[in-house]
Amino acid sequence: MTALPQSLGHLLTVAEYAELGETESGYTELLEGRLLMSPSPVPDHNFAEAEMLVQLRPQLPDHLEVIPDVDVDLELAGPDQPGFSRRPDLVIVQRTARRRVRAVGGLIRACEVSVVVEIVSPGSRRTDHVAKRSEYADAGIPHYWIMDLDEPVSLLDCHLAEGFGYQDGGGVTGVFTTTEPFPVTLQLDRLL
Repeated sequence: MTALPQSLGHLLTVAEYAELGETESGYTELLEGRLLMSPSPVPDHNFAEAEMLVQLRPQLPDHLEVIPDVDVDLELAGPDQPGFSRRPDLVIVQRTARRRVRAVGGLIRACEVSVVVEIVSPGSRRTDHVAKRSEYADAGIPHYWIMDLDEPVSLLDCHLAEGFGYQDGGGVTGVFTTTEPFPVTLQLDRLL
C-alpha cells in the first residue's frame, strides 16, 4: 500500500495516478487530475457486489469477464492532461483488457468496457445518477447499470443513445432480464 502524497503540487495525469498504486484507507478516484477519497463500503454493499458478480459470471459470453473494484481510465483527456479515472463497483470488460494491463501496465480503458455497474451508497446517490452517468456516457461506455439497495432493490439500465447520452426505461425490481449487450437475468432480491 502507498500513502497518498500530502501535496502533489500539480494535477495528475492518468499515468501518474496509476503509479500511486494502492492507498492505505478507502479508495481513490481521479477527477480532472484531482484525487477523490471515498470510505470503504458497508457490508450490504459488498454483499450485493459479490452476489451480482456470482450471478453474472456464468452468463457472460466467452470474450467478456466481470471485474470488481478496478480503476477505469475514462479516456476523457489526453495522456499529458489532468485525467479522469473512476473505480466502479463492477465492470464487464473484454477479456483481453486485463491481459493488456498485465503486459504493459496502465488501467482498464473505457473503450474496453461493455457495462459499468455502480451500487448506490447513501453518500453517492447524486454522484452515481448525475456525475458518473454523464462521465460514463462521455467516455462512450455502452451500458451503465445503477443498483439501488433501498428496498425493493432496483436496477436502472442505461444505454447510450447516439447524441443523447444515456437513455433508460426506469428502474426494474424483482428480476432484471435483458438481451443487450448480452443475454442476462439477475435476481435482484438476492442482492440484499
